[in-house]
Amino acid sequence: MANSPQARKRARQAEGRRRHNASQRSMVRTYIKRVDAAIESGNQADAAAALATAVPVIDGMVNKGIMHKNKAARHKSRLNAKVKALGA
Repeated sequence: MANSPQARKRARQAEGRRRHNASQRSMVRTYIKRVDAAIESGNQADAAAALATAVPVIDGMVNKGIMHKNKAARHKSRLNAKVKALGA
């Protein structure tokens, strides 16, 4: 347990950051699920539009340090491959 005033403050700040980061991670997962749902529906136009909205969100999480750049690249690559496979 935090005993000093600065340790108590750091604990408060860490909790606030944890909540914010969890919210951001949840948002990214939602965008990824939207792309997957559009792919499942079989409509390439909707899937491409969902991907176009998801990619900047994923990139933003990398810039904020919430997601590792390689994980983001992996998600984008796999989603893009699935969308392209719909058109083929």
